[in-house]
Amino acid sequence: MSSKERMNKKRVLIITYYWPPAGGPGVQRWLKFVKYLPGFNVEPVVFIPENPNYPIIDKSLVSEVSKDIKIFKHPINEPYKLAKVFSNKSSKTISKGIISDQKEQSLVEKLMLYVRGNFFIPDARAGWVKPSAAFLLDFIEKENIETIITTGPPHSVHLIGLQLKQKLGVKWLADFRDPWTTIGYHKQLKLSAASKAKHKQLEKQVLNASDQIIVTSSVTKREFQVLTEKPIKVITNGYDNEATINFEMDTKFTLSHIGSLLSKRNPEILWQVLSDLTKEHVDFSKDFQLNFIGSVSENVLKSIDKNSLSDYVNNVGYVSHKESIVFQKKSQLLLLIEIDSEETTCIIPGKLFEYMVSKRPIIAVGPNGSDVEKIIKETNTGHYFNYSDYDSLKRIILEHYKAFQNKSLQVHPIGLQKYHRKALTESLANLL
Repeated sequence: MSSKERMNKKRVLIITYYWPPAGGPGVQRWLKFVKYLPGFNVEPVVFIPENPNYPIIDKSLVSEVSKDIKIFKHPINEPYKLAKVFSNKSSKTISKGIISDQKEQSLVEKLMLYVRGNFFIPDARAGWVKPSAAFLLDFIEKENIETIITTGPPHSVHLIGLQLKQKLGVKWLADFRDPWTTIGYHKQLKLSAASKAKHKQLEKQVLNASDQIIVTSSVTKREFQVLTEKPIKVITNGYDNEATINFEMDTKFTLSHIGSLLSKRNPEILWQVLSDLTKEHVDFSKDFQLNFIGSVSENVLKSIDKNSLSDYVNNVGYVSHKESIVFQKKSQLLLLIEIDSEETTCIIPGKLFEYMVSKRPIIAVGPNGSDVEKIIKETNTGHYFNYSDYDSLKRIILEHYKAFQNKSLQVHPIGLQKYHRKALTESLANLL
């Protein structure tokens, strides 16, 4: 980029914790925004931690970062490194968001959850706030930054934006990939009354100090509108063009879940349906395979075993993002699970959009009134079920299986273009 081109572009500082080589869903949103922003006359400058403790690493994503993007780093101190001294396994699973059921938690895990929830507010990356804000005060003026964007979780990143707004008056957009105080795992952090109040206070401060709020779902927008009168824009996650991939469709009738499957995301009704189908239909029992690509909690695996499905499980574990795309394209059905709770109606997993362009039918199980249900119906990309929909869930899976046998299992999506990362970035650029 020439100096003249740079002068004509609006410079925007993006403050994020997750960045390649971080893996998992947290990195994808801003990696793609940064990719497309220059095409809308915006020059993104990225600020990230120098020595982060990423729970998942995917080095293949590094190649997606343009060499023209300026990236600045600042050191971070994280408690998970110290926590490994006491329990390496617990620190890894908690940092990934995998929390055991309360009855099954060890004393060490209970202690770590209490410390995490009450001594590190709003989260375990809180130690990055003050040093980063201090560093950025001079940096913003020196680099001629007009606007800053913070993205969370971790929501401590928003506190960096709050300090910069208070001291510099810079224009600030706060992007919430997930809600703050109503996110499902908050209930598992053993928060004291004082800690809960502190979270609420910080959330309200951020919402009312920022100039523009961005959320990924309409449910979160309605939730935040009760707390602030600041403008709120819904910009969902989305899909991007993937390189041509050579693959062959699975010969088995595969139902694949891609991503972490946490303890609370445990649809007993689905395991019961699948168990009954294997017992009632000989051909189904011979053809069926349940793929897990990503971390799976012990609680989920125990439920599967209880339903006599363990022999059907192919537990692949974590793979790179590129490898996950291959699994999506070659699977017969794609499985999407969300916790059965009012708090999760606003959660729209990033993988939903990649599922939608994989041209494979989606089987989704989640709570009533979910934004996911609306998107799946609107795009004709699959079926959505509640946790009590035994009969309809069983009927649809059996219908899909018969289509598989007839070699006619397919999906006919409509209206996907608005979820392309470039179209979503255009919505972001319009706010800037």
